[in-house]
Amino acid sequence: MQSRFKALATMVMLVSLAQVASAQDWQTSSSLMGDSKYGANFQRYDYVNPDAPKGGQLNQTVPGTFDSFNPYIVRGSPAAGLAPFGGGLLYDTLMEQSVDEPSVSHALIADAYKYPDDYSSATYRLNPAARWHDGQPITVDDVIWSFKVLKENSPMYARYYENVTDAVALNDREVEFRFDQKGNRELPKIMGDLVVLPKHWWEGTDAKGNKRDITQPTLEPPLGSAAYKISSFKTGSEIIWERVPDYWGAKLAVKVGRENFDRRRYTYFLDTNAAWQAFTKGGLEDFHEENISRRWATAYNFPALQAGDVIKKAFPSASRAKFQGFVINTRRPQFKDPRVRKALTIAFDFETLNRTSFFNSYVRTKSFFVGGDLASSGIPEGKELAILEPFRDKLPPELFTTAYDLPVYDSPKAERANLQAAVKLFGQAGWTIKGGKMINEQTGEQFKVEILGNDSTDEIISLPYINSLKKIGINASLRIVDPSQYINRENNFDFDMVSTVLAQSESPGNEQRDFWSSKAADTPGSRNLSGIKDPVVDALVDRVIFAKDRDDLLASTHALDRVLLWNYYVIPQYNKAERWVAYWNKFGMPEKQPEYIGPDLDSWWIDPQKEKALAAKYKSIN
Repeated sequence: MQSRFKALATMVMLVSLAQVASAQDWQTSSSLMGDSKYGANFQRYDYVNPDAPKGGQLNQTVPGTFDSFNPYIVRGSPAAGLAPFGGGLLYDTLMEQSVDEPSVSHALIADAYKYPDDYSSATYRLNPAARWHDGQPITVDDVIWSFKVLKENSPMYARYYENVTDAVALNDREVEFRFDQKGNRELPKIMGDLVVLPKHWWEGTDAKGNKRDITQPTLEPPLGSAAYKISSFKTGSEIIWERVPDYWGAKLAVKVGRENFDRRRYTYFLDTNAAWQAFTKGGLEDFHEENISRRWATAYNFPALQAGDVIKKAFPSASRAKFQGFVINTRRPQFKDPRVRKALTIAFDFETLNRTSFFNSYVRTKSFFVGGDLASSGIPEGKELAILEPFRDKLPPELFTTAYDLPVYDSPKAERANLQAAVKLFGQAGWTIKGGKMINEQTGEQFKVEILGNDSTDEIISLPYINSLKKIGINASLRIVDPSQYINRENNFDFDMVSTVLAQSESPGNEQRDFWSSKAADTPGSRNLSGIKDPVVDALVDRVIFAKDRDDLLASTHALDRVLLWNYYVIPQYNKAERWVAYWNKFGMPEKQPEYIGPDLDSWWIDPQKEKALAAKYKSIN
């Protein structure tokens, strides 16, 4: 008997050691949803053309303006091609998120990573070939410096890496990120999203001898590491990127057959309609992604499209189905009461808007985690119910007994009933209609809502809603401001309502703090636009982050989703699981495109014969 116990103990020990060894093995790809389909021997994406030719220029337009090449601070409007999260065209990250699999990343600056069995740290090993554009190697010191300055200056990175306490050099190729908690399965993987910045450049001086400052905007083109660098620019109106011919990572698996354009030009337009007109004539925009359903349905009849020189196509995209809605800023006193927020939600007439403005192109959004198994439904059961049970006395009772749903406006009778329901909720919250105005019974002030927008699309979405609100006595209005002012006001939460799009991953985790946490509510530039400060939400966010496996993650996310919905922080709008694009017929492209993101423009290339034919036909393209 004793020998049997010893044998059993030995087996348990061996299994434990095997698990630790597995976690501690170097991995060239990371995943939170099982192994990547490419396995350990990833050579290239299966849809790309590995022999895609390089050359030519991709022309695109951008709304607004820009005044900075530093996207990692709150101040300034970054130029197109730069990204507040990730590296954009200029910088590489430790690993690159996959374009054809959710929650998967592949080697880039780091050629491998590993982590201990308790997820208390992560070690990344740098590729010795990784180089800056000036030829200097990317070092562990660059990684450590980048981690520290980004966490100090970028609200997005600060929330994302809140539980990363330190970055330590183990040797000249390995850096260990240390965490203040264990069991956070996502944290080792998402360290691969860290953009690496050139310490020696940012701590150096410019051509005039002035010391550079990573905490300030700049219009000096920064040193980069990725496939492109800034070639020229006209402040606020144009920026041209050029492909780096000796880019160090060109033969990596994530780059083979991709990043084929020699130049990428972005032209800025303050008027989005003017940008659209420029696309129809050619020359300034080659690839247009459409987000106005009326235009998609009725305006694609211009001569170049009728002649077959412009192609219109809808690409399926699993990642395209994003949450979109009117954010209600609960920092404003008139929105503190959840009954008011529910009333405002009931007053939104999606069906009429979809029919009259969107040609029935959309479906109503009923979850913050749209389009997959992460969305809550029905009433809470099983593990989800067990997660919510400790908070029962702090949650709306209906959450436990009634499936979340939104009102349907399918007839005049339904409109009257829905608006009456909204008025009743306002009455319960201390508001009443007097003289056709929704008046606060204590202060005598009329209820006021101003929706903040920055282009004509906001008018299409907002004006019908404003008319509905006026029917119940609310002083509702839309204020359109220029893009720079819009960004500044949104970053500082200076609005009543704003329409926003929220992209979620298939494996939600640490980014949820930036969306919903109490701490993020007081951080300018965070994505907690609603100003949510709720201990229940904070606890559920942590529950999502520390989910032990996929089943646990699903239950935790369903619980978080349900609590957010039933508190009516955002008025859900609509979504579609495809991307609408039109492009001038100057491209070659792989026959297959990844259904996860839709068209991968980086896998396309310029076809010189097609481009020459277009130039001969259209003066604007010459």
